[in-house]
Amino acid sequence: MGLVTCKSDFPVLERLLDGQKITYLDSAATSLKPRSVIDAVSNYYSQSGVNIHRGKYYLSEEASDAYERVRSAIAQYLGAFGNEIVFTKGTTEALNLVAHGLNLQPDDIVIGCLDSHHAQLLPWRRVANLKLVNIDSNGQIDMDHYHELLKLNPKVVALTHCSNVTGNVAPIEEMTVAAKQACDAIVVVDAAQSMPHPHLRIDVSKIDVDFLAFSAHKMLGPTGVGCLYGKSARLNELRPLMYGGGMVDWVDTNGSQERKIPHRFEAGTPPIASTLGFGEALTYLKQFDDQESLEHTEELTKAIIKGATEREYLQLLGSHNAENRCAIGSLKVIGCDNISDIARALSDSYGIMCRTGHMCAQPIVDDQMGGEILRISAYIYNTTEEIERFYLALDELVSFLGLN
Repeated sequence: MGLVTCKSDFPVLERLLDGQKITYLDSAATSLKPRSVIDAVSNYYSQSGVNIHRGKYYLSEEASDAYERVRSAIAQYLGAFGNEIVFTKGTTEALNLVAHGLNLQPDDIVIGCLDSHHAQLLPWRRVANLKLVNIDSNGQIDMDHYHELLKLNPKVVALTHCSNVTGNVAPIEEMTVAAKQACDAIVVVDAAQSMPHPHLRIDVSKIDVDFLAFSAHKMLGPTGVGCLYGKSARLNELRPLMYGGGMVDWVDTNGSQERKIPHRFEAGTPPIASTLGFGEALTYLKQFDDQESLEHTEELTKAIIKGATEREYLQLLGSHNAENRCAIGSLKVIGCDNISDIARALSDSYGIMCRTGHMCAQPIVDDQMGGEILRISAYIYNTTEEIERFYLALDELVSFLGLN
């Protein structure tokens, strides 16, 4: 099966709104789920539904084994060891776990990037002295500024592999090498937007990152579960964010003994069904090879750029080149004071689902666009025809409002 024919695997796309099919262009926020993922979640509840790592009876051991197989599959996909994979609620919790667990001091320097999601900014700002790398007018990282900031001898370099507003794919390997050579900084990567794309998978056995965070729901999986990869040596130094059942070997009136990694970071009952769905999502993604993923992404990206640059009433955030970019288009409709009205009309009148706002990346959006934006983001189930349909619908709305 190819990317062109996978559309039928997604039940949501069979829905009709006022007699017309849905065009879903908000995958940077969350992806749709294929039937196989939905079935995996449903199967857990209908055939088991029990807790894991607690009981010695058959159903519990069966569920525990299935849960741990997902951990092993993720480790294999990343080139990691099983004990280096920590399940979290998502990218946000994973990044907070690292930021709060490193025992940083307020005057420690952390280098981040202006185009980062708030989840890769706010945790570091709370615990240390955050310095941001500039972004140029094309949405590219200012590498000269990055190297200049490395001279400050940062403890941590917090990178974003793919921006959720510009779609820019950062040179993670180059930036990691520079951080290690300059000051042996701890490199923490937000891979939430890149992991959904097989061609952007980071092999941690080849790229020397210390931590890597991502979410299942952006890569065809359920909400409520994500992953933190951490080098075993780094995880052993990390202080847990949560304490409670499941993360200790024993507790008495005088103290307690934490479990070995990764379980010491997984207190409480996890989202078992969602994790099993996560495993199925990974299986689904593996059927698409890197080249197929790259070509489809570039095709969609070119369509987004072409549609935006052909219209004088639109301003596109980021590069106008499809290379090293994901299919994300953040648009300013010139002269429009309330972009939410356009998004609502696209939905209600055309069945086109997209997002407005600052995209949890307010520093760069305000800096380069001066306010809220309209964002479209395409994924494996989208086509260039859908991108073109979006722009034609936008033309009609803008003409009706007298903005062009």
